[in-house]
Amino acid sequence: MADCDRTDADDPRERTIGQLFERQVRRTPDAIAVVSGRRTLTYRELDQRSNQLARHLQRLGVGPETLVGIAVERSVEMVVGLLGILKAGGAYVPMDPGYPVQRIQLMIEDSRVSVTLATERTRSRLGGTPASVVSIDGDADAVADHPSHAVSCAATGRSLAYVIYTSGSTGKPKGVMIEHGNVANFFTGMDQVIGTEPGVWLAVTSISFDISVLELFWTLTRGFQVIIHGDEGTQSIAEEIRKYGVTHMQSTPSLARMVAIDPDGLASLERLKKLLLGGETLPPSLIRQLRQRFRGELYNMYGPTETTIWSTTFQITEESDSVPIGKPIVNTQVYVLDSGLQRVREGEAGDLYIGGDGVVRGYWQRADLTAEKFLSDPFRPGNRMYHTGDLARFRPDGNLEFLGRADFQVKLRGFRIEIGEIEAALENQAGVGQVVVVAREFRSRRQTEDKRLVAYIIRKPGTSPQAADLHRALAAIVPEYMVPSNFVFLDSFPLTANGKIDRNALPHPSTPAADSDKPPELPRTDLERIIAQAWKEALEVERVGLEENFFDLGAHSLMVAEVHMQLQQLLGRDLSLVDLFQYPTVRALVSHLKGEEAERSVSSRAERRLAARRQRK
Repeated sequence: MADCDRTDADDPRERTIGQLFERQVRRTPDAIAVVSGRRTLTYRELDQRSNQLARHLQRLGVGPETLVGIAVERSVEMVVGLLGILKAGGAYVPMDPGYPVQRIQLMIEDSRVSVTLATERTRSRLGGTPASVVSIDGDADAVADHPSHAVSCAATGRSLAYVIYTSGSTGKPKGVMIEHGNVANFFTGMDQVIGTEPGVWLAVTSISFDISVLELFWTLTRGFQVIIHGDEGTQSIAEEIRKYGVTHMQSTPSLARMVAIDPDGLASLERLKKLLLGGETLPPSLIRQLRQRFRGELYNMYGPTETTIWSTTFQITEESDSVPIGKPIVNTQVYVLDSGLQRVREGEAGDLYIGGDGVVRGYWQRADLTAEKFLSDPFRPGNRMYHTGDLARFRPDGNLEFLGRADFQVKLRGFRIEIGEIEAALENQAGVGQVVVVAREFRSRRQTEDKRLVAYIIRKPGTSPQAADLHRALAAIVPEYMVPSNFVFLDSFPLTANGKIDRNALPHPSTPAADSDKPPELPRTDLERIIAQAWKEALEVERVGLEENFFDLGAHSLMVAEVHMQLQQLLGRDLSLVDLFQYPTVRALVSHLKGEEAERSVSSRAERRLAARRQRK
């Protein structure tokens, strides 16, 4: 156990991400750096375009410690935008264009960005921002007027690189401040864990999720070809792995399971050399499922945003009933402590603290919370450690085992969620009195683990808010992964002996059945049948009526993502993820799609996919 706080190595923290990228440009200027759909950029082209954008941003006052928003679709322009901000000396604040406008505006207001990058398509998502908006496509000519050679930048390893907003218990998200040196140390850690031999990396993660830094920047500072998996593309992850010869991928266990459920997806994963899984608990059943075909290197990764992406890693070489989160990366210390900040004995549970060069600066404009969560390291005077809020213990072999949360913060499908933020948003809705939100385990007919958010609500007297209305209202405020799958209305909450709400005694919601006393009106047209079929497969039910609500039938955010991907592939057209929340019945979604354009006959591609899917069953 003592070895777990001896990971010292040479200090790489004085380098910036931009400097590390430019070093790689000199090594492989003509190699392909980024691919998105039909568009590609070489390392030289990416360097030149990001240099031009950096100069444009510097003209607008961007420099060290300047926060710059970025709300750009997944594309080569997104990568140009991120590098341009960093090369100008600024720190980027990612704002996923798929987030509700209210959420994006809150981040803009809290971060006080003076400049925000967007495209002509996404600038409307920024609302009435007072910040200057630079449109990467709309202002392309003005940006291209700047010289493309290397940019002079005053940023150092101690400068801010990015500020990522995570869920906040007060009802508002909070910004985590990460410096270049934190990231450079993390890169060195990844060199030691997974090696530096270049390959092809499929980047699947939103830039609002910090593990995207590994997918986009560690790769581009090590000579990889990065394939941008587009949210609005028609290719699946499995198709992209085969098409581009992908060798490396990182994902949450939930996403990996979604790929592996389909035999084609599972077959595609065997092509990978390395697969990194993290962001949530890794279930042993997924390991068994993957091991049917996957023979590459498989890793379990752990780390909060406050200690820079991944802090511990574990290479999985055999199946086990419990998968540890491993040992710390370079220049990182992990401690399992009691309430007096003393080490507990091997095998005993305690609070997990992380120290070392990955510990970030703190929370943006939240000195009180920073002081509460970032403490002096009692074992390394002069250093700081972060209180993760997780429970853990050391195994006899020195590996760390994750035991769950010590508070009401949860990890769900890779996203860290403060329950209090959801509760606060719901309590602001008409007719809602008191709210308790918990993460509950469900089991699907496939016998796979399925964790969902459940909201328990006491209505205000004389009111009758409905689940569907609350779904829609919440989807306009918070990201889709924070919208509860189930709403349970109670007359009162169960209490413990000391008068506190007994969360363990809250009733487990049963997934509503698809059938009822009155037979539902079934699909008739091709478009209705395609949508209903996608819903049936995700929900694992026998039938779906035209007026049955997707969420009332038990859908959750992972199902929404799965159905969204399937429908885009089957229909061969763009479909917003938000549409599935706004139009939660087959009839409503069909009406919306018809409203945008006349209904087309089902494409032969959709028919082939449906036929192939039926043959596999």
